[in-house]
Amino acid sequence: MNNTEKPGRLVVISGPSGCGKDTIMNEIFKMDPNIIPSVSATTRPPRKGEINGINYYFLSTEEFEERIRKNEFLEYVRYGENYYGTLKPQLDEKLKTGKTVVLIIDVRGAVNVRKIYPTAKTIFIMPPTESELEKRLRCRDSDNEDSILRRLEVAKDEIKCVNEYDYAVVNDELEKAVENVYNIIISE
Repeated sequence: MNNTEKPGRLVVISGPSGCGKDTIMNEIFKMDPNIIPSVSATTRPPRKGEINGINYYFLSTEEFEERIRKNEFLEYVRYGENYYGTLKPQLDEKLKTGKTVVLIIDVRGAVNVRKIYPTAKTIFIMPPTESELEKRLRCRDSDNEDSILRRLEVAKDEIKCVNEYDYAVVNDELEKAVENVYNIIISE
């Protein structure tokens, strides 16, 4: 990066599993080529249609734990039986492009990111209701009953953290939520 280039900005998106974070951000990534995703690493198996290096870096538990030992993660968490995390080298490379880089991570990861990148803009995506969240999780058809119930319990705790974010957006109407999140991201 030369002296005339501006470094990229970092935006953190969080919210309970099933609230629509990925759906909202996928629409925004299509709308604006200057807003790009940070690709997280995970040990969970790919869902139908997910591609390694595009949706996630799919790692074995052994690979993930080795990278933890090598201090390659900006943040990571164990959620249920799987790890999720942000690889520092990949994030730093994307920030050097001068684009806005979006991290979609859980609330614990967001706290860690804020310590290292205090100027990161943070946005919490809220489900309209707890019952709608449960309906969305069941419609995904990717989790068993125990996993759904565990995700709902975690969601209750995550929602309590909404006040730690710069902004909160309720995803009750997708188009409105996309517009609201986009306007927050592009505001200076």
